[in-house]
Amino acid sequence: MACRYWCGECDFRTPWLSRALGEEELVRHYHRDHRGIAPEGHVEAGRWPLDLACGCLVAAAAAAALLLIATALGRLP
Repeated sequence: MACRYWCGECDFRTPWLSRALGEEELVRHYHRDHRGIAPEGHVEAGRWPLDLACGCLVAAAAAAALLLIATALGRLP
């Protein structure tokens, strides 16, 4: 699942990343821009874009399977 972390001090937000990478990016932001303040804010959890890539992969695999079946049926007498 993709997550986007929002800063509790300013308008900064991370891009859609995995949970671990998003947390790391927010900590880096706080260290750079809000030194001495513990990281706060909120997390936006979504299905996009990581799940979208999996869905596209499944659709492509299904299309390839249908193409193989159609080709095989076309060769039968």
